[in-house]
Amino acid sequence: MDRGPIFVGGLDHSGKTLMRLSLSSHPNIAMTRRTYMWRRFYNRYGDLSRPANFERCLAAMLRYRHIRFLQPDPERLRREFWQSEPTYARLFALFQEHYAERLGKLRWGEQLGLVERYADLIFAAYPTAKMVHLIRDPRDRYTASLVSSRPRIRLGKVGEATAGWLYSARLAKRNRQRYPERYLILHCEALISRREETLRRVCAFLNEDFVPAMLILEGAIRFGEAGDKKPNEKLDWDSVAAALSQRTRQLMSKREMAFMQAFAGRDMEAYGYELEPIRLSLGDRLWFYFGDWPANIARMVGWRTWDILQHRIGRAPSPHTIVAEDRASQT
Repeated sequence: MDRGPIFVGGLDHSGKTLMRLSLSSHPNIAMTRRTYMWRRFYNRYGDLSRPANFERCLAAMLRYRHIRFLQPDPERLRREFWQSEPTYARLFALFQEHYAERLGKLRWGEQLGLVERYADLIFAAYPTAKMVHLIRDPRDRYTASLVSSRPRIRLGKVGEATAGWLYSARLAKRNRQRYPERYLILHCEALISRREETLRRVCAFLNEDFVPAMLILEGAIRFGEAGDKKPNEKLDWDSVAAALSQRTRQLMSKREMAFMQAFAGRDMEAYGYELEPIRLSLGDRLWFYFGDWPANIARMVGWRTWDILQHRIGRAPSPHTIVAEDRASQT
């Protein structure tokens, strides 16, 4: 049976966590979250066939708090790394394989926002890998982000949200066309409203048997979330899904919705999301064209530019995610 790695991608507030927790309830699958290996370590230390570069990369990874949750064994990593092709993908896989083995599972997987941008690299490195891409109505995703972040200034924010959704949605379409047998686009709404049917579809895609434990998140591990401090806390599907299904679209103004639908409407309809009819008053139209429009366009361009720069030059881990060297050396 195919035991290739599983990657869960998409934007925040799109159902990735619920998907990961469901998969981690499967007896064959160990799922991790936000180790950021591809985003923050890939190609940042030169050719890993050179021992000095490998040691610098390994040392940096061992100091990263999210990776330390995997409880890596440095000596075993060193020993096994040189037994095969010395690449970043191989090193990343070893961390994950050892973690899965520690849990007594046969297969590993990773949840990471926008991992879809690495689809070409991942599928080339792991010939049996599969990717599940969660997508959600951008209007509901946007209002969910408002609830979680409570921004003081919203001018232009919907432009940023629209840019992110379009980027992810178009990557999903492109990746599925390139890798039709290895790429699954999953609607967040279907995961919530048709739980068993959707999970059975995911299991079939992954060539795994469906198990009822996935419906109740039995044995799921939060991994890196606040609940990690309570390892015995029982997760409940309904409580996790409740945050996703919370109705918050009323928080979106007509002008914000008009902008999002103007720029993303065609893509939204392609994914089955119906557009809402909007009629703006004269005052709202003036604000829309002379205030909202330029601010949103600026935020769209800014988001995309910053994203491209981060992707090309890499993003270093934040200082608060790094463990002091004296502690890391004891790993």
